[in-house]
Amino acid sequence: MDVSAVFQEALMGSLASVWNIAKVVMPLMIVIQVAKDYRLLDYLSRFMKPATNFLGMSRESGFPLMVGLAFGLSFGAGVIVQSAKEGNLSKKDLILLSAFLASCHAVVEDTLIFVAVGANGWILLSARLVTAIVATFLLSKRLRHLTHDDTIQIQRENMKQPVS
Repeated sequence: MDVSAVFQEALMGSLASVWNIAKVVMPLMIVIQVAKDYRLLDYLSRFMKPATNFLGMSRESGFPLMVGLAFGLSFGAGVIVQSAKEGNLSKKDLILLSAFLASCHAVVEDTLIFVAVGANGWILLSARLVTAIVATFLLSKRLRHLTHDDTIQIQRENMKQPVS
């Protein structure tokens, strides 16, 4: 077995995968920028506001949530990372987005693949959505509790420290 052939195959396969992702993510980022310029993202965020409010996320997390649901983690990650870099998403939003999309991403594509091999698409889709909603809702309640306690603890520690 030739080790260099294995490394070459791995390298070529990896580069092909990166190229395939880039072919989708780069145009998607351009579309997102145009949508921002024309305030279409504000409209989409307002559309998703009831869902993001229920899940404990900010309004700005609506668009990354929709992209992750539709295109999956590979493509949705680019939008999530870009939104985080721009400061549109808090740490709590990122945690909740990750929790939701861990169990419910690429719902169209994945559901159709499993339907093709004989699964009931409605049961599969419903189970994934319910799992994601319940897990994210419970996590958001826990994070709110932890965040509040941490803030109080930090404030108490700052009060105890002498000013130098």
